[in-house]
Amino acid sequence: MKAVMVMYDSLRLDCLPSYGGKEIALPNFERLAAHSVVFDKSYVCSLPCMPARRELHTGRPNFIHRSWGPLEPFDDSMPELLKQHGIYSRLVTDHNHYVEDGGGTYCPRYSTWECNRGQEGDPWAGHVNHNVPKNPHTLTKLDAMPEPVAKVMGKLYAQDVYNREKFTATEDYPQARTFAQGLEFLENSFQEDNWFIQIETFDPHEPFDAPNDYVSKLFDPDQVSELDWPPYARVNEPQEVIDQIRRKYLALLAFCDDSLGKVLDVFDKYDLWKDTLLIVNTDHGYLLGEHGWWAKSMMPDYQEIAHTPLFIWDPRSGKKGERRQSLVQTIDLAPTILEYFGLEIPKDMLGKPLREVIANDEAVREYGIFGSHGGPISITDGQYVYMVAPVPNHPELYDYTLMPTHMRARFSVAEMQQATLAEPFGFTKNCPVLKIPAQVKAMTVPELMEGQTVLFDVISDPQQTSPIRDAAVEERMRKALIEILKENETPEEYYAIYGLN
Repeated sequence: MKAVMVMYDSLRLDCLPSYGGKEIALPNFERLAAHSVVFDKSYVCSLPCMPARRELHTGRPNFIHRSWGPLEPFDDSMPELLKQHGIYSRLVTDHNHYVEDGGGTYCPRYSTWECNRGQEGDPWAGHVNHNVPKNPHTLTKLDAMPEPVAKVMGKLYAQDVYNREKFTATEDYPQARTFAQGLEFLENSFQEDNWFIQIETFDPHEPFDAPNDYVSKLFDPDQVSELDWPPYARVNEPQEVIDQIRRKYLALLAFCDDSLGKVLDVFDKYDLWKDTLLIVNTDHGYLLGEHGWWAKSMMPDYQEIAHTPLFIWDPRSGKKGERRQSLVQTIDLAPTILEYFGLEIPKDMLGKPLREVIANDEAVREYGIFGSHGGPISITDGQYVYMVAPVPNHPELYDYTLMPTHMRARFSVAEMQQATLAEPFGFTKNCPVLKIPAQVKAMTVPELMEGQTVLFDVISDPQQTSPIRDAAVEERMRKALIEILKENETPEEYYAIYGLN
């Protein structure tokens, strides 16, 4: 048995032709759709990047108990379970968060791994310069940001300038290097058995820096915009700038399409279709001005963020060119891969293997929840999305962890001085955990203020422009949300934070 996962970051569903996208030709995503099952109701669970990747390993939600961070000592890791059972697992990636404090335990779970540096503000290219350069690609000036944020972003922006100096040809880009390593593995291993490779690129995550060959097709040569790095903030830019940023995203998406095509070429060349599972997925989407927002994480998890593309080819059923309406989530991918290799699925994995969904559209769940630590919780049944915000004057939110790190730093001494020891959860395998007051505070934005709930029918209103009120549906969704939280051993204070007690 063999398996390949091609994973993107911030891949927008509605930009792909198989999901109705018409702005740019993406022939290889179309080619993929013709040779796989396309999922119409695939949703995220935990946001953003590393919380989603923890779920990719563990098959259970992250955001209820903890914010961004490493794999825990008690976590079941899908690639490590493969490794332990004699199935070679390999990761090739350019996702720079894997080599930060908050991603420190993911890569060693694979048999071997490679991380290509240079994406975003990755501290990679060495350059001593005490006069911090201005970054011409960003939309937001540092003096418009709060001082702590400006300090962090200033370093990222400056480092990004130096990193880009090293990308003089298409093959220099981190995405190109990552796929080249993935293709090398496939060329060397297609005749071998019992292996899994995850080819994972940070693209099309911001900044939307694509090789000139892709950008030039979407811009007048004399009017190429330098801007490609929107902020995590409200849109305050004119429509012209929004359109330019969107075209930069599409140019990067075309780069992603060509890379995908090279993987499909190898599948064709060696007829890997006959015995190799192929999964093409993403962690979440991205707002490009919709709902008046850029990016993610600062607003409710709208469809552009939470509703994700997913393609799977399973050689056992041979189903291709078909669509599936069953509701699936990121947490289902780990058990799907374990089941494919004939391994037992750990009891703590709450996701479900998708074999029968792929073969027969046989449902594995009625509801799915998604959110980020401290943000609104959403629940969907595939037709409705019901969002619940934290209530006013709610109890304190906590991180429950044995790996106290943030994205780019360890927890501070001041934070750790507030830590207490909490009783084990069932999934922590009798390990007590640290209970630490969370840095994240309740989200308060006009769309979803404290204590509010919002209901959308995303079948009739996929852009979520018109919230509805339906007491029966809201009550049903609320009860289902509480049941899923119970299944996840949710801490007691969490129910009070969201007014669910």
